Amino acid sequence: MKTISSVAELRKACQQWRNAGERIGLVMTMGNLHQGHIALVDEAAKTTEHVITTIFVNPMQFDRVEDLEAYPRTLEQDSKMCKEAGVEILFTPSVEEIYPAPIDTVSQIHVPGFVDRLEGSSRPGHFVGVATVVNKVFNMVMPDVTVFGQKDIQQLLMIQKMVRDLNMPIEVIGLPTVRETDGLAMSSRNNYLNEQERVTAPKFNQVLTKMVKRVTEGETDYRSLEDEAMQELLGYGFGKDYVEICRIEDFLPAQAGDENLIVVAAAWMGSARLIDNIQIPG
Repeated sequence: MKTISSVAELRKACQQWRNAGERIGLVMTMGNLHQGHIALVDEAAKTTEHVITTIFVNPMQFDRVEDLEAYPRTLEQDSKMCKEAGVEILFTPSVEEIYPAPIDTVSQIHVPGFVDRLEGSSRPGHFVGVATVVNKVFNMVMPDVTVFGQKDIQQLLMIQKMVRDLNMPIEVIGLPTVRETDGLAMSSRNNYLNEQERVTAPKFNQVLTKMVKRVTEGETDYRSLEDEAMQELLGYGFGKDYVEICRIEDFLPAQAGDENLIVVAAAWMGSARLIDNIQIPG
């Protein structure tokens, strides 16, 4: 595995592969890797000859400076995991390499329909920062395939929309959420949990699972279900963010008779902000 921090060197390597007619897979991360990230690498490797993984803590997508500063940097461990997973290039650019100009002067990518709902509302500017950095890296690598996790379901669907809207010849694959044995969605932020918080954290997914069961059994008073779920989470000690039953095509609140529904939620457990979602069968 080769570690690269220069955009020019990255582009040179990718161009050589493309000239040889070989397919490139891309997995974008912010580091502090876990087995969920490695599952993304494994998926990308299924249909491509070469896999590139990026590790870049993107300042544009953080709405709180303290969150950006506290985000774990574990490059040595991450590098070892990538090498063992068969990654060929690990791209670890500096902020200055990605944003040569001051960030507040950089052109930004705005994907309509995502900036003011759920994650977009809870984290102002987040999706603009994600769309911008993903677009920049897509332009550097020009991958054939890229893989994102379905835990960040809004992010995944936003990137798929951006690729369609901008006519990018990239296949965007969504991989089902990888979970711990107790149901907690794997996340780099789980490292923020102390021992007692880690014991409580799986209640998050359990509450959402009960919501899904009640909907599949015929309940359609979605707002009441959301309120009950939030109260249950607060009772377990979670901090309030959101719990909603939405239409997956546009993330608008579901109404009786709507199809293709998903439960999406975010809640705080100590200093860790957890997110999860479960698609409702049928």
